[in-house]
Amino acid sequence: MPVRPRADVELCCPVRGESVGGVVAMLRVGVLGPIEVSFDQRPVRLGPKLVELLSVLLVEAGSAVPAERIVELLWGDPAPEGARATLRSHVSHLRRALPPADATAGPVLVTVGGGAGVAYRLDLPFDAVDADRFERRVAEALRLLAADETDLVERAAVLLSEALALWRGPAFADLARRPFVLARTARLDTVRRSARRAHGAALLTLGQPAEALGGLTTLLAEDPYDEAARELLATALYADHRVDQAAEVCRAGLRLLHDRGLDAPRLEELQRDILRRRLPAPAFSAREPKPVVPALLPPDPPRLVGRSAELARATRLLADAAERPVTLLVSGPAGVGKTCFALRLAHSVVAAFPDGQLHIDLRGFGPDAVAVEPGEAVRGFLDALGVPSARIPATLEAQTARYRSLLAGRRILVVLDNIADVDQVRPLLPGTPGCAVVAVSRNRLAGLVVADGAEQIRLDLLDAADARLLLARRLGADRLVGQSRAVDDIVASCARLPLALAVVAARASTHPDAPLRVFAEELRIGRDRPDLDAFDGGDPGTDVRAVLSWSRRRLSGPAGRLFPLLGLPAEAEISVAAAASLAGQPVLRVRPALRELVSAHLVTEPRPGRHGCHDLLRAYAGELGPARGTAERRAALRRLLDHHLHTALAADRTLWPTRDPLSLPAPAQGATVLGFTDRQAALRWWQEEHAGLRSRLEQAVQEGFDDQAWALSWAAMNFLTRQGHWHDLLHVGRIGAQAATRTGDPVAMAKTCRELGGAYVRLRRFDEARAEYVRTLALCRDLGDLVGEGFTWRCLGWLAEEQGELAEALRHDQRALALLRRAGHERGVSYALNSVGWCHAQLGAYEEAVRHCREALERLQRAGDRIGEASVWDSLGSAYQHIDPRRAVDCHQQALALFVALGDRIQEAYSLRRLGAAQLAAGDPDAAVDSWRRAYGVFAAVEHPEAGRLAALLARHGQPETAPTADGHRAVPVE
Repeated sequence: MPVRPRADVELCCPVRGESVGGVVAMLRVGVLGPIEVSFDQRPVRLGPKLVELLSVLLVEAGSAVPAERIVELLWGDPAPEGARATLRSHVSHLRRALPPADATAGPVLVTVGGGAGVAYRLDLPFDAVDADRFERRVAEALRLLAADETDLVERAAVLLSEALALWRGPAFADLARRPFVLARTARLDTVRRSARRAHGAALLTLGQPAEALGGLTTLLAEDPYDEAARELLATALYADHRVDQAAEVCRAGLRLLHDRGLDAPRLEELQRDILRRRLPAPAFSAREPKPVVPALLPPDPPRLVGRSAELARATRLLADAAERPVTLLVSGPAGVGKTCFALRLAHSVVAAFPDGQLHIDLRGFGPDAVAVEPGEAVRGFLDALGVPSARIPATLEAQTARYRSLLAGRRILVVLDNIADVDQVRPLLPGTPGCAVVAVSRNRLAGLVVADGAEQIRLDLLDAADARLLLARRLGADRLVGQSRAVDDIVASCARLPLALAVVAARASTHPDAPLRVFAEELRIGRDRPDLDAFDGGDPGTDVRAVLSWSRRRLSGPAGRLFPLLGLPAEAEISVAAAASLAGQPVLRVRPALRELVSAHLVTEPRPGRHGCHDLLRAYAGELGPARGTAERRAALRRLLDHHLHTALAADRTLWPTRDPLSLPAPAQGATVLGFTDRQAALRWWQEEHAGLRSRLEQAVQEGFDDQAWALSWAAMNFLTRQGHWHDLLHVGRIGAQAATRTGDPVAMAKTCRELGGAYVRLRRFDEARAEYVRTLALCRDLGDLVGEGFTWRCLGWLAEEQGELAEALRHDQRALALLRRAGHERGVSYALNSVGWCHAQLGAYEEAVRHCREALERLQRAGDRIGEASVWDSLGSAYQHIDPRRAVDCHQQALALFVALGDRIQEAYSLRRLGAAQLAAGDPDAAVDSWRRAYGVFAAVEHPEAGRLAALLARHGQPETAPTADGHRAVPVE
């Protein structure tokens, strides 16, 4: 966890043992900032001359300072008449302000000698002065670090954190320019820089690069020629997976030093290692502040029967997890109860894993199921472990490293259900003692056993006794008395398969007075139906279809017609509105049918309003539903896809109302399309439907619905970008671009290629992004689409800016502006003007920046585009800060008001941060600190990395940043 100052260290010392109300009285003298004195926790107020006198004596603490020397320092040479008498008066007043501890103790301010040779000395208690405490703690910390022992580094980091926390501003701030304090302040500043470098290095050693960034950034900003600070900052950025920024820190330093004719071989070598990814792999500390304890296990199955031997063996194996990594593979045929077994096992050992339990259904098997990608699974676990979106790395390798680092040293149980193959599960294995994995699959996964050392727990069909026990527990033992023949027939017909037995028991429980032979006979009647080849029991009696068909025949008409359609969707869960679209019926008619299916155990409702089927039930429903190629099947899928597409477009319009709409045919009749009254409702819909998005798109492509596939992909890109789902962003973007290409529609191709290019930019795959944008340009030119061409050049400007090529970015944005002016696209012109203005500001052409941004602002205000207007006000503020700071404050306040009204909390916080910088430049440091505190509150609430930088800024009492980050500065280029 981040190193924090110890709460039990008192930053002052007792004055000769005086006790006030049982608490030792303390004298505090602070020089690390404005001079402060307090006694017994009450401030001692001193006039300006007393502060000067105290400072002179503090510089020479412990030594007697001649009165003549003090007079010269305080009044100059020659001193005014009566200066010595005035000095004696000041000494008297200061002595009374610094009282002794008791009647027997001597004064704090001591007079030495007499007459012309009189001198004065401060006799302060040990450690009373904050500067002395600061230097002692730094010295001790450096001694611990020099020992080069890992277990001492954390203590050193604590001491350095405590020492640096003593600073409240420049040392001797009231008298910073008086000659008599210069030597002392210079020494303290030197020690402080050394302490900040050492603190950054210690945090890196402890695996806390993100926590080190704020202090190191400030250190380098104060002295860009500090090579040691620059090397530490570059290393911290690299460790925080910000490779490009790390390389840029090196490049900027080399340019500075070369301009002075200086060589920096170590910095050059570090830059090469960063660019070639040769530094040691970043390791994140598993000791997060307030670590999240995930509890993702589904409920403990209440009626698990048998498996006692397997449970006992599995429990023994898991007990070894404290000493070595343990992976259990639970395998067996579908429907045998693997998931129930794994959950019962997990709940029985939960006390042995106090740091939490993770669980995921990897969807490896099921009709037309799309297995969960390892990246998606790791991302979900990082979310559960409390890692903010902004801190989740982009690549699977980096995400896996972060996941394993978070689990290292903790006792966490990981349950991985429904695994397709070994490659799907390997990135999810912690691999360190303390954690254990329970992996569930219908495949044997020999590679997991041979290569990864998994212990296999094989589950087979229940024996006859346990099968009868299952029926007894579900129906009551009394119900089975005298009906052994019927019970044996039911067990045989269900092939001793737990799922089939549970379904029969559910049906029998709804008719408590009927003899069991009735149900046994109905099961035999069902044998003439087609086989459901989901089980391999080696016996012709393993016919689950009879059980399922019997349950279906008892359904009402609406539920009976709905059930076969639930086998059509590729995703495991669907909403009520999606089910209504499948059926082509209103939601109010479909809800009762869904409730009936849930009651009959043919459909589950894992969350309110979300419904799904076990994979065997979905396979059975699919067999009953319309066959591939039939008009009925195509119509149902068209309604379902149109529901998702047009609802997605409505949600996207709510979140981003200025985006140019698609021109699409109306949704199919019977498709339910949802509307949204606010941004929160739209965002919630996307969050609910995100899990099934990839499956839905892939099914659309497989079934020949390319028009829906590319449009749904386009609609999803905004949400995926805002939520940081980078892998989904690329996958969805590729599906959309490929579907559009198959349609042969150049408009669709241009839109999806541009979106795919944006996905590549965000993943910093710049060459692929450029290729997509070049392809988009060609399509737009063939179409004569000046608007599309203009937006694409603006995207190329964004790409150039991300690569650090500001001059090229400006040229691209200017070209975009010219094209959009020709096309008469008002919003596009406004956004391009803002981009051009922003680039001018970054290049130092502030007047040009203002001119372009002012024109953009007038246009956006006329159009009522508040999102664009907010961004332009922010750009104007950044430009005016270098021309007229007070006007910059006004601009940032305008931007802030708009971002607040839009509910955009992150941009609100960025605007507050820049407002504070403008207020400080305008001479209002109190307002600046207040703005930064408000910004810090927002960033800290979402655990955004910017919170650390704001904390460092506040620690410096509002001193401005010299190198603001680009995060959130330029609006994302969209159509």
